[in-house]
Amino acid sequence: MSDITVVHLMRHGEVANPDGILYGRLAGYHLSDLGRRMADRVAEHLATRDVTHVGASPLERAQETATPIAKAHGLDLATDARLIEADNVFQGKTFGVGDGALKRPENWKHLVNPFKPSWGEPYVDQVVRMMGALDAAKDAARGHEAVLVSHQLPIWIVRSYVERRRLWHDPRRRQCTLASLTTFTYQGDKIVSVGYSEPARDLVPPHLLAGAKPVKGKDKAFGA
Repeated sequence: MSDITVVHLMRHGEVANPDGILYGRLAGYHLSDLGRRMADRVAEHLATRDVTHVGASPLERAQETATPIAKAHGLDLATDARLIEADNVFQGKTFGVGDGALKRPENWKHLVNPFKPSWGEPYVDQVVRMMGALDAAKDAARGHEAVLVSHQLPIWIVRSYVERRRLWHDPRRRQCTLASLTTFTYQGDKIVSVGYSEPARDLVPPHLLAGAKPVKGKDKAFGA
């Protein structure tokens, strides 16, 4: 058996969210038609890879993204609660570019410490659970490949930790586009490289691509 194992952390596809809600861990948010196309595209991209384990966050959008990948490889889909979206006090609200949220006094108490952060699940806690999910997938697929579907912030945080970057950051600078793959290669039990790819890039609206400049009225809460 090879001592090289590959674990792909995938961000889910686009979500149907016409009201621009920061949906966080709320139930009932499913992939849009475009999001399903993104999921199918990545399943096609990975169809010839040596994938022996597929897991996902318990949230619907992640489950729906992972399903065609598991199906393409004849695998059961494993649910791992450690892959869930980060908790956020603004869940269920609109909170984005141009909506005035930062000017509302009732929100200020949640914005006092961007380093922790004070508005949600601590970055360190996200690292612990995401590293646990990565290691479990590595063990399940040892010598082969695994795919785990999660959410933008936890993926970016665990990548930042592995690459030895600070955990606090400008959200606009996350390299984690919808349906992207952040790939961790293990030699034995050690991560030796991290890669990034966007198999469905041509399907992603330009303002939602990694590094795109936020557009007023279009970036309220998409694709967490």
